[in-house]
Amino acid sequence: MNPRLPVDIAPRPWTGRVDGDGPQHARWHQLVRPYDPARTAGKGCVLIGFASDEGVRRNKGRPGAAAGPDALRRALASLALPEPLDLEDAGTVTVTDGDLESGQRRLGRAVAAALDAGRFPVVLGGGHEVAFGTYSGIAAARLRGALRLGILNLDAHFDLRADQEPSSGTPFRQITEAERATGASYRYDVLGISQPGNTVALFETARELGVRHLPDDRCGLLDRAAVDEFVDAFLNDVDLVYLTIDLDVLPAAVAPGVSAPAGFGVPVETVQRVCDRVTASGKLVTADVAELAPVFDIDGRTARTAARLIHRIVTGHRAPGRGRSSLDKRDGASDDER
Repeated sequence: MNPRLPVDIAPRPWTGRVDGDGPQHARWHQLVRPYDPARTAGKGCVLIGFASDEGVRRNKGRPGAAAGPDALRRALASLALPEPLDLEDAGTVTVTDGDLESGQRRLGRAVAAALDAGRFPVVLGGGHEVAFGTYSGIAAARLRGALRLGILNLDAHFDLRADQEPSSGTPFRQITEAERATGASYRYDVLGISQPGNTVALFETARELGVRHLPDDRCGLLDRAAVDEFVDAFLNDVDLVYLTIDLDVLPAAVAPGVSAPAGFGVPVETVQRVCDRVTASGKLVTADVAELAPVFDIDGRTARTAARLIHRIVTGHRAPGRGRSSLDKRDGASDDER
């Protein structure tokens, strides 16, 4: 059996701060190992990079997201783990010579293979064109079957453009067309939509396609009930969940290093709360993070915030069928605080 997924760059050694070798000192870089599908014990998270900003270029955004995967790995490396976890790195799919479509197909094959091997794939983008590649892997994996797939997108934009060529602005239109072509059961919701960032035509497209959304100005710290209701309605209506986070959903002060910085944005506390709710559901099968452009990232703010969210998702993940009736108490939160 080939120990590697169909990637272009093999996983490289991770490095970082070392306080000791025992489990009480564990950090990401000390536990991450190269992906090996032959391993059957401790099937956990596998990271897959997608180094592409071709979709951003086609969508007339500012490039730089191709450097995102390695920046995310660096930001994750020294994060301390609350307990030992099974972590693997499968390497990176790269998009070269403008051939986005081929890169998305390779990413899809990698995600499908990881899922079929019993892993939890977390894809490190890359522009939000990563979404069609991630989705393609879920659609091809054995676990999909006839189950209803839900995609929850944390994003300032719908990404439902009907352009002639795929880009970072088209993935969820492509997914909708693919799902309808197969007659599959599917739901797509977006949390964090910016009204000024989406034309009336895009809102109308979302309405026609049955896309539910919650605007960014209804996702503040005082809007917990509305956010929880939105997420719970989504979770209760699907069997499998794909969570995709476009970092431009966050305020520009928190996430300056993205393809299109937000003028308003959703507080990171709200984004983390949504991630907690999704991971606690036991329905999350794949997640990805998109649009980190390190060249614009002041003091590494965006990479650090993204790494914190990935860390939160991975450490809180429960395999499908192992959801909890209520959220674990995390970071010392009381019942009233959650």
